[in-house]
Amino acid sequence: MCKSIYLTTAIDYVNGQPHLGHAYEKVLTDVLARFHRTQGADVFFLTGADEHGQKVQQAALAQNKSPQEYCDELAISWSNFIEKLGISHNDYIRTTQARHSKVVTTILSKLYKEGHFYKESYKGFYSTKEETFLTEKDRLPDGSFAPMWGEVQELIEDNYYFKLGVHQQWLIDYIESHPDFIYPEYRKNEVLGFLKNEKLGDLCISRPKARLSWGIPLPFDPEYVTYVWFDALVNYFTIAAAYGDTQVLSSIGLTKEDFPETAQQERQLWPADFHVIGKDIVKFHAVYWPIMLKAIGAPLPKKLAVHGWWQKDNQKMSKSTGNVVEPIAVIEEWGLDAFRYYVLRELEVGPDGNWTDAGFASRYQAELANGLGNLINRSISMLGRYRNGVVPARHDELKTDAENSCAAAFKCYSEIKIQGALIRIWELINRANQYVDQTAPFKLAKQPEQAARLDEVLYNLVEVCRILAVLLWPVLPKTSEKIYSQLGLHDSPDQWSSCQWGGLQPGHVVGKPEPLFPRRDLNK
Repeated sequence: MCKSIYLTTAIDYVNGQPHLGHAYEKVLTDVLARFHRTQGADVFFLTGADEHGQKVQQAALAQNKSPQEYCDELAISWSNFIEKLGISHNDYIRTTQARHSKVVTTILSKLYKEGHFYKESYKGFYSTKEETFLTEKDRLPDGSFAPMWGEVQELIEDNYYFKLGVHQQWLIDYIESHPDFIYPEYRKNEVLGFLKNEKLGDLCISRPKARLSWGIPLPFDPEYVTYVWFDALVNYFTIAAAYGDTQVLSSIGLTKEDFPETAQQERQLWPADFHVIGKDIVKFHAVYWPIMLKAIGAPLPKKLAVHGWWQKDNQKMSKSTGNVVEPIAVIEEWGLDAFRYYVLRELEVGPDGNWTDAGFASRYQAELANGLGNLINRSISMLGRYRNGVVPARHDELKTDAENSCAAAFKCYSEIKIQGALIRIWELINRANQYVDQTAPFKLAKQPEQAARLDEVLYNLVEVCRILAVLLWPVLPKTSEKIYSQLGLHDSPDQWSSCQWGGLQPGHVVGKPEPLFPRRDLNK
């Protein structure tokens, strides 16, 4: 059985409602999944929810609900959110599911028996907001802690620890010998800087039930639950086990029979090809997770793709000030593909992004409505008006332009440079619109002696439209399907091989054009 391409988002911590950052990460991963599917690859795309931990427990209690009831209600909101984004995921994991608890407890038992954990008394400070222990180096000069940590309390308690520190040099060597492991490169350099300049402490992997009951119990000590991050990171591995990945199952001592719900859908998933994550959780994925996998005896994921955060009008988003972007509201007003286009065109993977309503409206009008939409509409309209919608003989005047754009877009998609892919695709859109202006088919149509030249121009235009649908399908799937429909094509623009010039056959009859992105009065 061939290995599937396995892509994941981070699982979302369900102590609140989804926001722009969640939407961006899911759309970005969806584009990668769709692109690889255009190559004919078997792709498995996972997203999900992180439902354990102290913040969830406290939020539930504040609403007089049980933590499970609280999570079940939020799961509905998150599922609706994902559906609105048009995400093509294969599974949705919740860390409260039995399949996940089974894998986590099995891994904990294995590592405990193999001597990777020890118990020790801890005295120090704890941030409930970030669910992490703090040290003296986290204090400000006046002895206080930064607001980012929220309420900090002093604790004295026994806990179990995972021996991270002994793997520090191994991890440095691994990252340096696998330069593509963390993308973009400057994120890799940040991780290496941390590992080379600070001693890596051991990781507390438990919380006493007396303080936190909402978590997976430690199988070797029922008075404790598992630290939420040790629990959450395993989710990627859980799904591989649940779908019968033989390498994963053998590494932890489970079998397909332990997962009857998915036993018949066997997939070889591990190692993950892409973990798509935000910059705030790099340490967990680039330090804790690789060492956990090494201890388990499993290969590391192939790549961590680390994206930045979004601001609104150059300021941190805040509901208290009303300075937020509601993705669903934007989608309902402007359309799903307009939203997907803006977040991917505006922000390359890596740096932080800045959302402005004016910038969104400008890109919609100039690039979607007047650029892409206008090209598709007038190309199909002119073919209908001048040739009754019948495709003329093949002509290759724009073939080289199209081939160059296809090659450039392919390279960008392959390198997770989605913004770059869109820039190159829009070069073809602009070239085709300029071609209309230069050849003036509306003038040629008035000159009978120019009938052959008009045929050449019309073929080039509608063939570029067809190819654009294929190039854009990973980012704008609904729009691409509409372009194919308007061209009278009954298959789907979801195969990259369809980029090859000459796909429209002479004699084919196109359909009727309809606006893809209706123009808006931006002065209202």
